[in-house]
Amino acid sequence: MDLLTTLWHSTGLANFEMGQVLMMFIGCGLLYLAIVKKFEPLLLVPIGFGAILTNIPLAGFTEVGGLLHYIYYAGIDTGIFPLIIFMGVGAMTDFGALIANPKMLLLGAAAQFGIFTTLFGAIALNAVPGIEFTIQDAAAIAIIGGADGPTAIFLASKLAPELLGAIAVAAYSYMALVPIIQPPIMRALTTKKERQIQMTQLRHVTKIEKIMFPLAVLLLTIFFLPAATPLVGMFCFGNLMRESGVVDRLSFTSQNELINIVTIFLGLGVGSKLSADKFLNVETLGILGLGAVAFSIGTATGVLMAKLMNKLSKDPINPLIGAAGVSAVPMAARVANKIGLEANPHNFLLMHAMGPNVAGVLGSAVAAGVLLALVGN
Repeated sequence: MDLLTTLWHSTGLANFEMGQVLMMFIGCGLLYLAIVKKFEPLLLVPIGFGAILTNIPLAGFTEVGGLLHYIYYAGIDTGIFPLIIFMGVGAMTDFGALIANPKMLLLGAAAQFGIFTTLFGAIALNAVPGIEFTIQDAAAIAIIGGADGPTAIFLASKLAPELLGAIAVAAYSYMALVPIIQPPIMRALTTKKERQIQMTQLRHVTKIEKIMFPLAVLLLTIFFLPAATPLVGMFCFGNLMRESGVVDRLSFTSQNELINIVTIFLGLGVGSKLSADKFLNVETLGILGLGAVAFSIGTATGVLMAKLMNKLSKDPINPLIGAAGVSAVPMAARVANKIGLEANPHNFLLMHAMGPNVAGVLGSAVAAGVLLALVGN
């Protein structure tokens, strides 16, 4: 009888808690969104599966000696994984649209307004019983509005590691939901006539311009915001490998094998923070709500800035491209193009939208640097 009792207590059935079961269902929900709905599958599949693994009783995945424990502390707690991903994203990014039309930097900057608005919103949530966000917590939560997962993870690992799981899930969830969240906001803030605006063709960008651009961006960051250089520096390094044309093997590795390997470990590491004891609380609900507000405000301010620029510019600017100022590359640019085509079948906005889209990547990195400089220890 004692042997049977011992065997029973060593099973998962005897040790499951309701919170663990619920988090496993959440993990399965993330897998559903990734596999069936195809929302950011490269990240939601490992995050969802990591959430399932970390909530298995007695398995010890996140305890000292467990696989997920070492993945998290080796790559996420140190901030290495987000930086390597930024290098890979830089190697995949073509800045030609932004160089051809530098005014798009304003749209990338405007879309970061949601970050700083949400900073105060997170502090205001301290009035809710059970929520106690420090200024560092609020800064880490606010960066969700940039719709940039690696930046959100990097800043959270520095300022609020205990909130990393909720922040990462919120950031990647809203990135995945760009095609659902953005279109209603874009349509509400623009008229059909504005959505039909056709923009003039972009000029040709020379190779020397593309090589000089990442160097110039890095130099400006060094001079004015060195706190942002970990993210911006790796991004510019990846882009320089792409544009120089002399290290194609390194560029190809950064765009493919390296970023794919790190993405697997990053997703599992983030999933390891979705344990029931850390995730199921009122603060998590507050983070998810604030993330939605931040992302919506960022989309709206980008569109409104584009409307203003259209009125002041001699060349027509379709306000839809302002929504691409959030740094969900290239999904936000594709959404802007799709809404433009609905209004005018001859309106191809993709290349124009890529300008503010890549500007948004730089904008979110700069915003993270500002927050790190202001409230980081």
